[in-house]
Amino acid sequence: MTTTEARPAGGVRARGVRRGIIDTDVHPVPRSVDEIRAYLAMPWRDMYSGERRAFFNNPVHGSRLDAVPPDGGPKGSDPEFLRRQLMQEYGVSHPILVPRTFCNIQPDVDYGSAIAAAFNQWLVETWLGEYNHDGAFKGSITINHHDPQRAVEEIERWAGHPHIVQVVTDSGARAPLGQRQYYPIYEACQRHDLPLAVHPGTDGMGMNVQPSPGMPAHYIEWHCSMSLAFQSHLVSLLTEGVFERFPRFRIALLEGGVAWLPPLMWRLDAYWKALRKEVPWVRRPPSEYLRDHVRLASQPLERPDDDRHLLSILEAMDAEHVLMFSSDYPHWDFDSPTRAFPKLPDHLWQRIFVDNAGEFYGLT
Repeated sequence: MTTTEARPAGGVRARGVRRGIIDTDVHPVPRSVDEIRAYLAMPWRDMYSGERRAFFNNPVHGSRLDAVPPDGGPKGSDPEFLRRQLMQEYGVSHPILVPRTFCNIQPDVDYGSAIAAAFNQWLVETWLGEYNHDGAFKGSITINHHDPQRAVEEIERWAGHPHIVQVVTDSGARAPLGQRQYYPIYEACQRHDLPLAVHPGTDGMGMNVQPSPGMPAHYIEWHCSMSLAFQSHLVSLLTEGVFERFPRFRIALLEGGVAWLPPLMWRLDAYWKALRKEVPWVRRPPSEYLRDHVRLASQPLERPDDDRHLLSILEAMDAEHVLMFSSDYPHWDFDSPTRAFPKLPDHLWQRIFVDNAGEFYGLT
């Protein structure tokens, strides 16, 4: 997309940049480990050292090279610099903040849940409080899905906050997300009208299983295969009847790619027609539940050499209704709002970059 395209319906252009974009995957980072330690009780405070993945880290660089704040802090830690790079440069009106806590890799679920709670308190007091003078930043309640009871407590604690728009967990798991041990989380999300966002990053780590037949050898293999967990979780959610049991529950799939969706749904719809007696609680074709309950974020957007192929995929997946823009700022594979997509018809641009997320998160 170029900045010289015609203005979309409902859009505003400033300095040649379309405004009002909702970016559904932006990662704020603490300025130091001590910021999170301050919200941890003992013994977790002494134990916490900013736990990250022990392996499958980017061997070249993990974030945009130009994302270092002026004060030299961690990339993604300066809210004013983020405003300059993302909001002012690209016209993003609402960054949806998704902290990366890696809390669900911990075999000690009490420790993992304590990390989630600490990040939630930190996010509310800083990015959604002190740094949010105009209310532009919207946030996520981090949960440890291995500990449903504590996860529900965190949802109850923060669901009424004016700038909280979703609950978030990692795709790394020990069982597909359609299974009943997760139902208390879904019931709480439905009760508070908050979607659950699923983000990759802990697959095959700590207590989580790897969705491939074994452990990948390199980061490139692990990272390229991230969509495998998303496909497994989505099929589980659809065939276990989660959306029949929780008819107002909604799911956002972040940073798992999008091109895999059309063939997966073609395959699942066909199997449902042949095998629906096995899952009588699935009363409609799975693709219909998807349109009503599931949204995908665009990054990392698969970009073939021929843009016509991507446009065909967007049409096949019903991107006009299910796709939301995301940049993954400040990570290395950041998708620029002006370069990630080929030129789109104005109505489709408006749906992907503004309206779908606005409707999903109640920001319209």
